[in-house]
Amino acid sequence: MTSWHHEERLQAVHRAVLDSGAASVLDLGCGDGDLFVRLAQDPGITRLVGIDLCSDSLDRLRRRLEKTPVKAQGIDVRIASMTEHAPDLAGFDCAVLVETIEHIDPDRLSQLERAIFHGMRPATVIITTPNAEFNPLLGVPAHRFRHPDHRFEWPRARFRDWGRRVAQGAGYTVAFHDIAGCHPDLGGASQMAVFQAAKTRVSRL
Repeated sequence: MTSWHHEERLQAVHRAVLDSGAASVLDLGCGDGDLFVRLAQDPGITRLVGIDLCSDSLDRLRRRLEKTPVKAQGIDVRIASMTEHAPDLAGFDCAVLVETIEHIDPDRLSQLERAIFHGMRPATVIITTPNAEFNPLLGVPAHRFRHPDHRFEWPRARFRDWGRRVAQGAGYTVAFHDIAGCHPDLGGASQMAVFQAAKTRVSRL
């Protein structure tokens, strides 16, 4: 995808990762690696792991990495589910989920919450998801989602209610941002939540 709002979304998430000071980053649902490849060029990252359920996407990511001037260390991509906690995925400085939660059935979101915020428990969690209020500006009919694999698309109030509940239950603070456009009434094409574990901030040395 090369749309303007996808590029703005990637830039916003990349900035948020850098602002967190993270040295170890976990890309949950990394796909073909649009964000992962950017992170792989950061010499300040000492561990970079991407997971996805699609082996074809991971193969494409590996081929992209072969053509990339990689500077990050400890790079690994693997098949795994973001709704299942793996012990070796715990304790990262930052985890990112770029346009992934909307592909999960709503009745499985509680599994995602437990796996990430209670099992993996990174210091910072960055989540983006489509802003349903912006859909009319993209020509998306009211009865449809942006992508046929989406299970839901939330307006900003719904996303913020969810984010605050998750943060409160897991001991995080959360801040919300409109990204990929800034309509005065409808916000951006996407919305971003940045969760930080209470009293935790990573500093690169």
